[in-house]
Amino acid sequence: MSIKDKLVKLECTECHRIGYYTQKNKKKLKDRLELKKYCRWCRKHTLHKETK
Repeated sequence: MSIKDKLVKLECTECHRIGYYTQKNKKKLKDRLELKKYCRWCRKHTLHKETK
């Protein structure tokens, strides 16, 4: 499994822009990631959810 297979996109729940890419262990984490991250377009910390 390469790094490309482990990468997931994180999308801002307010402006729906993709601002982050991160790695995920898909064997251990079956649910989608939800992290509070800084969105540079909203200029505040918002919830970011994993997208396909």
